Amino acid sequence: MPFFDLATIAALPWKNGGGSTRELACWPPAAGMEQFAWRISVARIAAPGPFSAFPGVDRQIMLLSGGGVQLRAANGRWEHALDTRWQPFAFSGDDPVECRLLAGTSTDLNLMLRRGVWSGTLQLLRTAAPPARAAAGLGLVLQGAWRCSTGTGDTRVLTAGQGLWWMDGRADGTERLEPLDAPGDTQDAGAAPALAWIALERRTAHETGMQNPP
Repeated sequence: MPFFDLATIAALPWKNGGGSTRELACWPPAAGMEQFAWRISVARIAAPGPFSAFPGVDRQIMLLSGGGVQLRAANGRWEHALDTRWQPFAFSGDDPVECRLLAGTSTDLNLMLRRGVWSGTLQLLRTAAPPARAAAGLGLVLQGAWRCSTGTGDTRVLTAGQGLWWMDGRADGTERLEPLDAPGDTQDAGAAPALAWIALERRTAHETGMQNPP
């Protein structure tokens, strides 16, 4: 199960100069924007501008820090204020999206899934994460200290900005990721442990209508 630390991941600037992206995990590894099956990244949005369209991709986004952004489909079909920290929002990558800053620079977590090939959820956890039995997934510590225990008895403590991810065979379900302090242990509710948790599953041939889904 590869571990990562946002502080050590290089940020790649966007071509339009409006922000930058740090890739946390991608499958297949090093796949380009036209080839990935799923991709998880953290983006820093520093200026208003468009989001690229990703036909055939389902997207989920979560505000991590900053004043948030106003998202609007270029065709006008929907609009959403991403202004509440740690609240996921799902939308289709088929349509170009216009982005407007609400109050300065913002940072968000992004999940992109190739439609009909992979499905999954992005959610906020305050208590121990479920066993890592999904085909693939990722956990990113948002707040507090979290202990990761493996089936071999090894342990590691992860703090904000650190996390882990797995893909087929890299987790056997015996791993545990749990906060060192329970949510009720702190007097400040805003300091309670928080974890962004993503669990991904392959779509079956029956679900996709394909004989051999990639």
